[in-house]
Amino acid sequence: MDKVKIAVIGCGGISGAHLAAYQKNPNVEIYALCDINEKQVNKRGDEYGVNRRYLDCETMLRELPEIDAVSVCTWNSAHAPCTIAALKAGKHVLCEKPMAMNAKEAEEMLQAAKDAGKLLMIGFVRRFGNDCAILSDLIADDQFGEIYYAKATYLRRNGNPGGWFGDKSRSGGGPLIDLGVHVIDLTRYLMGNHKPVSVYGATFQKLYNRKEIKGSVAYQSVSASNNDICDVEDAVTALIRFDNGSVISVEASFSLNLEKDKGDIEFFGTKAGAKLDPGLKIFSTMSNYMTNVELTVPTALSFGGLFDNEINHFVDCVQNGSPCRNPAEDGVALMKILDGIYESARTGHEVIL
Repeated sequence: MDKVKIAVIGCGGISGAHLAAYQKNPNVEIYALCDINEKQVNKRGDEYGVNRRYLDCETMLRELPEIDAVSVCTWNSAHAPCTIAALKAGKHVLCEKPMAMNAKEAEEMLQAAKDAGKLLMIGFVRRFGNDCAILSDLIADDQFGEIYYAKATYLRRNGNPGGWFGDKSRSGGGPLIDLGVHVIDLTRYLMGNHKPVSVYGATFQKLYNRKEIKGSVAYQSVSASNNDICDVEDAVTALIRFDNGSVISVEASFSLNLEKDKGDIEFFGTKAGAKLDPGLKIFSTMSNYMTNVELTVPTALSFGGLFDNEINHFVDCVQNGSPCRNPAEDGVALMKILDGIYESARTGHEVIL
């Protein structure tokens, strides 16, 4: 194909990152946009000069068979139906994280991709960062030895985005499914993508969306209003055990009385440890002395750069059949972890996956 004809379903906040990256790619034509909110689809259409605008994805897919691929950037509850519709229409799909509301939906999406013989890539954007590339090199060079324990942390002090993010019927949950999914996936990916076997978790709903707090939140949904529902957890902690014996400790929050927001990832190996915060520090020994080393290689977590890399990879997979770095199978595994943590929090017991 000469240029990949791309349609974007869902024109909210995250669609801007996809569209900006597609616009930079010379092998892409942003062909159509779709959103149930007419104001929002028109805003994006005007911004990117796209005149094919739809309020229903089924209609768009039926009327525009020439579309090659789709980005699904809707709220979480629409990920599965929109993705499956696009796959059945013969389109390749990049679906934003989390893959779905639960593992059952994720498995249905994976099966739809197999049945259609089309690519389904999941938006685990952190896999495309400089930090991930550098750590992957160090791990491949056996700088850490056996990595047997890690901490995946994504904490916000006042960071409930409002809108659909706090509405469980549309989001599926709070900071675990929205923020935790990023750091859990990146940590698991770097540790070798081992199979999760059990989880233990606890969720808390104590501070809600802290509407009484003065000042801005870390990020606000385009759908935020004064009448927002907030029935999701505001904090979560969990342990994930894998089939090779390694363990990941997870913490995530929208609302938590801590000093400041943090997004640390820490790895602990038999030869060395590492911390991303977002600079990269290595903790090891030299001649039986403990040493701390801070890499001078740039590790900036520019989200613009992350999405550019992710979108360029998706386009390359569609256009050239390159192996996908973020296959749907990884999305299913992540949804099983999230389902298990929520079930463990509900029952107060460990869940075997």
